[in-house]
Amino acid sequence: MAHLSGTLAEEGVARVLERRGMTILARRWRGKAGEIDLVAKQGACLVFVEVKQSATHAEAALRLGSAQQGRIMRAALEYCDSAGWDLLPEMRFDAALVDAQGQVDILERAFEESFA
Repeated sequence: MAHLSGTLAEEGVARVLERRGMTILARRWRGKAGEIDLVAKQGACLVFVEVKQSATHAEAALRLGSAQQGRIMRAALEYCDSAGWDLLPEMRFDAALVDAQGQVDILERAFEESFA
C-alpha cells in the first residue's frame, strides 16, 4: 500500500511540474548511489526532485535528512554521467511535499549541491 501511495504522490508532483512548464526526463531513476524520484528539465537547468509524503507538509519535510540529501546529490552526478553530459549542467535540488489530502508544496532549492 505504501508503494502505491508513493507512486500516486510522485505522479501528482510530476503533473504539477509539467503545469509549471518543466519536462519530466526520468521517474524513479536508479543508479549505484541511489534513487531519484523525478528528474525534470526547466530551461537549461536539471531539477532533481525528492518526493516526500506524510499527513502534513511539515511532517513530510522532516523526512528528508542530510544523509539522504547526500545520496541524491551523488545520484544526480551519476545521472548526468549516464546521460552523457560532458560538462555539468546547472542543477537544482527540490523537495516536493505531499500531504494526506494530496496537496503538493514544491520547495525549490530545498538543499544545495556541495561538490567542491
